[in-house]
Amino acid sequence: MLSRLRQFIADVVAPETEDDLAFDDTGYRLAATALLIHVISLDGEPSDVERRKLHELLETRFGLDPGTTARLIKSATLAEGDAVDLYRFTSVIMRTVNEEGRLRIIEMMWELVYADANVTEFEENVVWRAADLLAVSARDRINLKRQVAKNQVAEGPVAYASGAGQVAET
Repeated sequence: MLSRLRQFIADVVAPETEDDLAFDDTGYRLAATALLIHVISLDGEPSDVERRKLHELLETRFGLDPGTTARLIKSATLAEGDAVDLYRFTSVIMRTVNEEGRLRIIEMMWELVYADANVTEFEENVVWRAADLLAVSARDRINLKRQVAKNQVAEGPVAYASGAGQVAET
């Protein structure tokens, strides 16, 4: 846990040069995981489905074993709880992750939004803000959303909750 925190601080203070940036660098994992935790925490306590999906995404996308994934989630949950905004995490990602990696992070966010089949405007707004801070175009953000939604439709209906508390299925 301390080594990840040290790496996170090192990335903030002295980021790597742009030529060294790649999606599989380790410095961004805590920041990306904190963003993902923020998404699943927006509508209250994360559901079991959301937790399972988070573990699955981190293990497959970051190539982590279950124990490392659990430790990363624990550290990121603490970091996310202390954060006052998304910039704390997106700034680290911007300095350490290339464009392809940033697109994959936004895709992961959408996968978590759709994981519980209940999409809220707050979740959509957070993905929009994170995408903006990560220099992901509106076009790419929307295309990723459609791609993930299309994959989700094959698994079952998705409920959309509006700010007025109304829910509609698509």
